[in-house]
Amino acid sequence: QVQVAESGGGLVQPGGSLRLSCAASGIILGIYRMGWYRQAPGKERELVASITDGGIPNYTDSVKGRFTISRDNAKNMAYLQMNSLKPEDTAVYYCNAQVYYKYTDYWGQGTQVTVSS
Repeated sequence: QVQVAESGGGLVQPGGSLRLSCAASGIILGIYRMGWYRQAPGKERELVASITDGGIPNYTDSVKGRFTISRDNAKNMAYLQMNSLKPEDTAVYYCNAQVYYKYTDYWGQGTQVTVSS
């Protein structure tokens, strides 16, 4: 059974940093892409950043220069380093793992990130 789990969320002051981790388990075949999405209250879920198994990243404009996504293919893990956090970054952050088999998506339960003074 495939499981995806996030960790590392919390409360941070504006300008601070957090590092999110995502662990995927139970995946026999390869993971094509891992990504971080977020959903703020009253808003739709949006892509924050993603990275392919070849290491090619993609970021939404609002986080470019502040967030960095990385992954460890051997461990089926992905990370999101978030710097210079702003109140508008407050949201539940979800990890997504897209496997090669039928490009199926698997999601974690989410981790809360709150940026507030």
